Amino acid sequence: MLLSIVPGVGLEARVLVLNTSYEAINVCNLKRALKMVLKGTAQTEEASDWHEVCSPSLRMKRPLVIRLVSYVHIPHLAIKFSRKNVFIRDRYTCQYCGEKPARPLLTIDHVVPRSRNGATRWENVVAACRPCNNKKGDQTPREAKMIAQRKPKAPTIISHLHPSHQSYDPSWKKYLYL
Repeated sequence: MLLSIVPGVGLEARVLVLNTSYEAINVCNLKRALKMVLKGTAQTEEASDWHEVCSPSLRMKRPLVIRLVSYVHIPHLAIKFSRKNVFIRDRYTCQYCGEKPARPLLTIDHVVPRSRNGATRWENVVAACRPCNNKKGDQTPREAKMIAQRKPKAPTIISHLHPSHQSYDPSWKKYLYL
């Protein structure tokens, strides 16, 4: 099948995937979303008013949100702990001063320092700029008189898909409960 797509919207454009229960479960590219819709495993919930996907035998509006036809049981979706995912959770923002430094200047800070048996886990780690991390040093935020903007916690799939750190279509908002 030969596809023609409006300029500026390629097959890598992002599409929100919902379970039959309207729960956001993933984000896929347009190519994958089109395959799912054309095979009948998903249906379009939201489509673009401005962009179309065309082939010699088919013309359809570009899907923005698709919903699976059959319910897929997805076990608890735990986001893997990693430096990158901590930065995503904290929106690449220092949790002490609120600045968004260049990525090479962003560090991981243990709220309870490792020297005091602080664990490396979601609930004890935040993104911090180098100056704040150095200022806090081997102290707790209270001792350093530095207060984190948000209490660190493990992200959910919904917060991981939060549009504040990713480009998204406004039509996603009602499905992500934002």
